[in-house]
Amino acid sequence: MISTKTTIATLIASAAILGGCASTSSDPYYGSTGSTYGGYNSTASMGYGTIDSIQVTRGGSSGASGAGAVVGGLVGAAVGSQVGSGSGRTAATVAGAVGGAALGHKVERDRAMDDRDMYQINIRMDNGEYRSVVQDSVYDLRVGNRVRIVDGRAYRY
Repeated sequence: MISTKTTIATLIASAAILGGCASTSSDPYYGSTGSTYGGYNSTASMGYGTIDSIQVTRGGSSGASGAGAVVGGLVGAAVGSQVGSGSGRTAATVAGAVGGAALGHKVERDRAMDDRDMYQINIRMDNGEYRSVVQDSVYDLRVGNRVRIVDGRAYRY
């Protein structure tokens, strides 16, 4: 029989593991600002240039890793094993594992990027360098348009 202390320790360890999966990046689609993607610098300062290309990316294409389901299943099994005795305990353990896995998967999936389209706009700046801006809409932007970059977004001018 698993003690209450063991159950609490398991829950705390599970929370720590799931907390480690959280992202602290301010750029949820392409990593930290200042990175280079295919020769394009993603720094988001103000500047003027011409759109070289626009690429559509699917936000949720990376999907869930499955870690949420595994941890949820383990926690659910641990909690379920505290209920009943004999075959009832076995059934509660299995039900807890299945329910915990489903809940863990849902939490992980919800924390993952959603399925909206994102647009990577590659811009040749007036000073000769290249920048890449990622945003959720291109409005009326087309390849060849002159744009202004302000606060990490491209605007036609």
